[in-house]
Amino acid sequence: MKAIILAAGHGSRLLPLTLTTPKCLVEVGGRAILDHQLDAVAAAGFDGAVVVGGYRVDQIAAHLDARDGGLPTELVFNPFWAIANSIGSVWAARAYLEAPFALMNGDTVFEPTILRTALGGDTGGVALLVEPLANAGLDDMLVEADGDRVIAVGKHLVGHEATDRSLGLIVSHGGAAYAEALREVIGEENGIHAYHHAVVGRVARGPGVRAVRIPPNVHWQEIDRPEDIALWERDHRP
Repeated sequence: MKAIILAAGHGSRLLPLTLTTPKCLVEVGGRAILDHQLDAVAAAGFDGAVVVGGYRVDQIAAHLDARDGGLPTELVFNPFWAIANSIGSVWAARAYLEAPFALMNGDTVFEPTILRTALGGDTGGVALLVEPLANAGLDDMLVEADGDRVIAVGKHLVGHEATDRSLGLIVSHGGAAYAEALREVIGEENGIHAYHHAVVGRVARGPGVRAVRIPPNVHWQEIDRPEDIALWERDHRP
């Protein structure tokens, strides 16, 4: 299984840190977000990683070239990063979507236990990693689940009751369900402006998506604002 890391965006909410640096290379605890992710991917036993870059992709390329480590890593360029939403980066990686993959946002740091959870369990279909909803934040991607079945996903679940929040970590153990749903969603009017979770929502209404809840007392953090960096560093002091 390969990890697909969506790291094309600008990260305007992290300005001025992203004024001349891509978001995935902003340092958290003395290391780039991308290094946190690739190290966790390697520790969890993935076969390799695909990084989708866009904003200042030359810096990402140089950073990957300079990395020491045995994890095979490829860089894919998303030329639509400035005009499309995150679904554009998934489209750029479409060649990898029928083999087993775990797709994740390039601004989220995980403890390796979470990625090991992603690799385990059922050996078929599409899964979304979630955690039970305590307090919803403004930027949370909300999920309604019935047991281990995803019913709906979105930032605003009109007509649905949120039970969990998404980690932005999607797993497919192989097959065409996710790739076919991607083609449908991005081909619709304004499809390029969809969040990539819209693809999960489409699969949930068809073949189905499993909700995989992460173990308690493991940590992850989406790095959207400077205070998010402080939160991770508070809980992960050397």
